[in-house]
Amino acid sequence: MTRVLSVGQEPETVDFSDPSLPPGSNAEKIQAGIDIAKTTMTERGWNGDTCMIAPDDSGIATLATQLASVDYDCIVIGGGPRLPPKGLPLFEKVVNAIHQGAPKAATAFNTPPEDTAQAAAR
Repeated sequence: MTRVLSVGQEPETVDFSDPSLPPGSNAEKIQAGIDIAKTTMTERGWNGDTCMIAPDDSGIATLATQLASVDYDCIVIGGGPRLPPKGLPLFEKVVNAIHQGAPKAATAFNTPPEDTAQAAAR
């Protein structure tokens, strides 16, 4: 069975006033997209996990623990750690943690959370 991990920033820690984020984004919309992504992955017959991280070193530790627990085929990095320019240091830490903890896994990037399965399929 294909194993996919979706990595995102805890929605309640995202600064939605940042103009680099899609207009109208909020924690509820992000969570709804995550829920759709989980359903879509299940419909494809995949085992999909979600790892929501804090935007600090504790979040990277959470990710490292998750990566050590399962071998993933693909890891999808969401917009929370990836999009805001001020989040570049977090994004770099996420990429490096994935490189260390899952060097054989493909890496993908979603647009909204609900297209996580499509990103993993690429």
